[in-house]
Amino acid sequence: MPKQNTSPAEYPQAVLQQIELLGQHIAIARKRRGETQAQWARRLGVSQPTIARIERGDPSVAMASYMMCMWLVNPAAAVADVIAPQNDHAALEREVTRVRSPRRRAQGAGRPRALVGTFSAASSPSPRTANNAAAGLAALIQPDTGAASK
Repeated sequence: MPKQNTSPAEYPQAVLQQIELLGQHIAIARKRRGETQAQWARRLGVSQPTIARIERGDPSVAMASYMMCMWLVNPAAAVADVIAPQNDHAALEREVTRVRSPRRRAQGAGRPRALVGTFSAASSPSPRTANNAAAGLAALIQPDTGAASK
């Protein structure tokens, strides 16, 4: 039977360090509030040993337990925003580069192949067209803030 999950011992060191730091921050937040691990455990619906494991930065604790701790500390914070599409700069750069790159002619029949977007295969886009396409791409992934105010 194939192995399905990566063992925490196999996680990159940078990931383990971030989980450990998160656990330390959770412990500091709990202590600054003058609360015990047992109190937090009751509030979160987990055991006290689970809270202790979170505070040690144990990577095998369920993500939901870490998220609940963060929610107790700051219910207004949107942790998912860290990896929201509009904040994924590496992917955005790749998509903009793809839009700006010259298109290639199809091989074989000598006719241009169909391409995604508005550019023909026989001509490369002008800088203005490429910038418009990149701006359009960025607009697609930005949340619509205008609709909420109407």
